Amino acid sequence: MKGMKKLSTKDAKKIDLLDYLLKLGYRPQKVSNNDYWYRSPLREEKTASFKVNKRLNIWYDFGLAKGGNVIDFGILYHKCSVSELLDMLTRQKTLSFHQPISLKAESPIIEAVEKGKIHIQDVRKPIQSTVLFHYLNSRKIPVEIASRFCKEIDFLLYDKKYTVIGFPNSAGGYELRSPDFKGSSSPKDITMLGNNQAKKICVFEGFFDFLSFQVIHHGKLSLLTNQQPNFLVLNSIGFLEKIKPRLEQFQSVYLFLDRDKMGLATTQQLLQLSSRYKDESLLYSKHKDLNEYLIKEYEINRPSQRLGRRL
Repeated sequence: MKGMKKLSTKDAKKIDLLDYLLKLGYRPQKVSNNDYWYRSPLREEKTASFKVNKRLNIWYDFGLAKGGNVIDFGILYHKCSVSELLDMLTRQKTLSFHQPISLKAESPIIEAVEKGKIHIQDVRKPIQSTVLFHYLNSRKIPVEIASRFCKEIDFLLYDKKYTVIGFPNSAGGYELRSPDFKGSSSPKDITMLGNNQAKKICVFEGFFDFLSFQVIHHGKLSLLTNQQPNFLVLNSIGFLEKIKPRLEQFQSVYLFLDRDKMGLATTQQLLQLSSRYKDESLLYSKHKDLNEYLIKEYEINRPSQRLGRRL
């Protein structure tokens, strides 16, 4: 850094986001006009829901319900401060810069960002769509169980209407899923279910894993000792740090996290913190998550009710 002029925040915002992502090893899965769609660099996913608008040089992650400029992305990706990011960018020898947009174009920018947001049109219960029935069936979730916790939602995105399953979070937003859509409406947050008296809690990354747990334990909840545990659906593993202090109030924390790199690492970190944390992912050790286990093995093997007795 000595003798090198540090990149300013103003100049850093002009770095070409598409080129920066390429340097980090990310390539778009599809391109539609100025919109480049990626599998999110900020989390693990199978379906591309991280969008970069080439003209505006901004990004939006539909799974996190977050977006912004290059700096907003960089501090999340590198988990660093703005100053640390500027130091990092200054050391890079080859950076491409995006042609800045005239201030007169501010209104179109705001309009474009607004169009990139999910606008809820209608919320219904119970779930009625035949397409969503088939989708739930493909995930081995009975509609009567899904309808206890989820709603049917119509929303607009870029003037296109979608009908999806909506799982409410604790801040008034929804996780949104259908055969051809995966995303979230703002505000994105965790979902906590249960009562203040419970001494045990089950933690899931996504709501389909939570619904899978309900399927596996359907009709067996009487096996739960003392009282039913609370349930926490993170909706994004990134929320775990935020919610960790609240987990300290429980005597036992049963972890049903994904068996991918991030999920396994997070599970191991928590197990080292305290004996209150229990790794329940061993039940589906051959699968990515609890829902995949439900789809591929549960109906065949009908596992013992060890989990039900332990909780």
